[in-house]
Formats: sequence, structure tokens, C-alpha cells
Amino acid sequence: MTQELITISPIDGREVVRRPYASEAQIAQALAGAQAAQPAWHALGVEARGRIVSDAVDRFVAAKDEIARAITVQMGRPLRYTPGEVAGFEARARHMISIASEALAPIQVPAQAGYTRFISREPIGVALTIAPWNYPLLTAVNSIVPALMAGNTVILKHSDQTPLCAEFIERAFREAGAPKGVFQYLHASHDIAQRLIRAPEIGYVSFTGSVRGGRAVEEGAAGRFIGAGLELGGNDPAYVRADAKIDHAVETLMDGAYFNSGQSCCGIQRIYVARPLYDEFVERAVALTQGYVLGDPLHADTTLGPVVRARAAAEIRDIVDEAVSAGARNLIDPSYFNKASKDSPYVAPALLTQVDHGMRVMNDECFGPVVGIMAVDSDEEAIALMNDSPYGLTAAAFTQDQDAALHIGSRVQAGTFFMNRCDYLDPALAWTGVKNSGRGVSLSVVGYEQLTQAKSFHLRSV
Repeated sequence: MTQELITISPIDGREVVRRPYASEAQIAQALAGAQAAQPAWHALGVEARGRIVSDAVDRFVAAKDEIARAITVQMGRPLRYTPGEVAGFEARARHMISIASEALAPIQVPAQAGYTRFISREPIGVALTIAPWNYPLLTAVNSIVPALMAGNTVILKHSDQTPLCAEFIERAFREAGAPKGVFQYLHASHDIAQRLIRAPEIGYVSFTGSVRGGRAVEEGAAGRFIGAGLELGGNDPAYVRADAKIDHAVETLMDGAYFNSGQSCCGIQRIYVARPLYDEFVERAVALTQGYVLGDPLHADTTLGPVVRARAAAEIRDIVDEAVSAGARNLIDPSYFNKASKDSPYVAPALLTQVDHGMRVMNDECFGPVVGIMAVDSDEEAIALMNDSPYGLTAAAFTQDQDAALHIGSRVQAGTFFMNRCDYLDPALAWTGVKNSGRGVSLSVVGYEQLTQAKSFHLRSV
């Protein structure tokens, strides 16, 4: 078994990070330290915890340029966009800090003479966050900040592709004066991650990743009776109704399909367009897609970077080729994108028509810049096709009729339903999925529920 992680940049194949994996002694020390620090951290109270966490966020954001460049080098997103992830980290953290007092306040029940009754929200102890590389800050902050605000301590295991993100977050908390053991990271292999999940000190696991990875988390936690938040990806649909503003729909949905080179769990992969708009929508979508610039993500004019590694790129090309062999048409000529090449992580975007749900692109997650478009004749047909998926993370409808959107949204099986937008997380709303997109909730006041343990107080006066 390898004893270290090595991060290879998809930009040019260079090694950019090398770190030893945590030793058994380091694992034991981290677990013991987190467990020992938790009672005193909780005893500080929510306001004092909030001051320390806020200071850490300030320090993290102050290093925005350094962090943004590190994200680009490690996973390949264009540098023009990565500062936005630092801003998103800040926005989510600030919101979760601001609502902590309300979310963690005791739940009052109707008064009863002679009794004092309420439900408190107690911390679960030590939370383990397992974060992926595709949005290395946004996926991590969803659990880290509310876990800490709730009085838990946190151990972060980040992806081998983006290990520097864990180090930057830990640096910010250390500089903010967080007590020793309150926030830690461990560079860990999959085997070490399983060791952590099984550790008796861990009381909750937050995991963002693949369905296969989610199953591994559940297997590791089996019999331990601990909570687990699993965000496992999707094959997210959008419906463009006949009354949609087509310019807005095209611009929003192509960005939703191709941003971050399509490496977004809530990115758009399936688009259903009302037949009267179909031809115009496709024509405009093709024109917009051809305006993307695939290239070195460190260059200012690049709008589409490489995917995470050559192996992932090969899988994406296979999905496209498989669809074309089954009758789909790819309206984007890959040769139009000079940087795309067969054995590299640089993949040309694909826009597929004449697709159907027998094709993998329309029923499984394709983590790349690929979208399939179908014409539909009614809301009912669109709803049926949107639900014809093993996933259910987000879904979107583009329309000027809010009542129609609410009707569609009430019937679509998804954790989040959008009208006239997509590929977005609002920290005031619950982030959750159904079916193979996982279980559990992060963000919003609801996100605090699984990071705490309800405790009932029933006091009788005699």
C-alpha cells in the first residue's frame, strides 16, 4: 500500500503536491485530540464559537488569491473562476454562523402547569468530513462550519487531488486561535478513511462523492448507529417550457452544463425543450458552446479547463461515442477545440441531440462537459422524463409562469427545484437529494439537525 499521496496537475501532468499519509500514531492522536477538545469547545457557547469561526473565515478569505491559484493548479478549473469558490465558501460560512443561535436554540413545547419541558440540541462529538476535489471548498464548508458552530470538533479528510485546501483551512483556524484539536485534517488513503469511519471517537460522517463511495461510507459505519450525510451526485434535468425566455434559458443552461468542465454533481446533463422552441434552442446552444475556449486554465482567456485526469476524460469520450453509436448526433465538432486530444485530460464539450433514455448519458452521471437535449410535447411528458432517473439532486424549469413551475416542482423527484436558474446552492435552503443522490441535509437551519442530538428535558415541580 502506498504511503503518500501525490497530486498530478491535469494542466500539464506535473507533480504539484506530495504528502505522507497519516500514520497510525497521527490518526490516534487526532482522534483523541478532537474528542478531548470537544467538551470545552461546546462550553464556550455559540457566540464565542462564532467569533473564532468568523475570524478563521476572515483569515481564509484574505488568502483568496493564493487559494484560488492552488485550486486551479490542483484540479484544473480556469483561474478566472476559482476566486469565486473562495467567495462562495465565505458566503455559506457567514450564513451558517449567522443562523446558529436560532438553529441551536432549545425547542419550546406548550406550557404545562407544574412542568418545565423543552428539547435541547446537543453536539454529537467529533464530526468527520470527507470532501471531494471538484468543489474542494464549497463541499467542505457545508459541514465544517455548522459542525463547529454546533459545538462539535471536526476532522477533515480531503481528496488526494486537492490536499492543499485542507491545509489552507487548518491554517486559518490555527491563526484565528481555535483551541488545539477543534479543527484538524488528516491526509488519508481510502483505507485510512475507512479506519476513521469505524473509529469509536467519530460520531458523524459527512461525505460528498460517488454512489460507490457513499456505499463504502455506509458499510464502514454499519452497526455503529452514527449519522451520515451522503451527497452522491446526479444526472440533473432541466425543462424549457414554451413560454421561457429563450436567451436566458440557453445562457443559463449551457453554463450549468459546462461550468467546471461539467464536473458538478448538480450540473445540468439532460435538457427537455418544448417542441416549438426546440430548433431555436439547439441552434443558439451550439453557437454559444462554440464560443468556449478550451485551454490552459492559468490563461486569462480560458473558459473551459481540463477535466481532473486523463482516465476521466477517456470515460467521458466513451459515453459520448456510445451515444453516437446508438443514434445520437454530437453537434459540436471536437476538432474545433484544438487543445482536445485523445490521451489528455482536455475534452471538447459535447451537445447531443437525437438522444433517448436508453443511452448512458441520459440515465447515469457523466462527470464532464456533456449534455443531451430532447424535444417534448407537454409538461406531463417533461415531468415523466425528468423523473426517469436513478438520481434526484436538483431539477429546473424555465418559464414565466410561477404557478406552472410550482406544479412541476411539486411532482419532480429532486432535493432542490429551481425556476429560471440551475447549478446553484442557496445556503438558506436545505441541500439534499433523493434516490441515488444520497440522504441527509446540509446548509440552512435544517442542516444543523443532523449535526446535533436532540435531548429532552422533562422537569416536574413538587
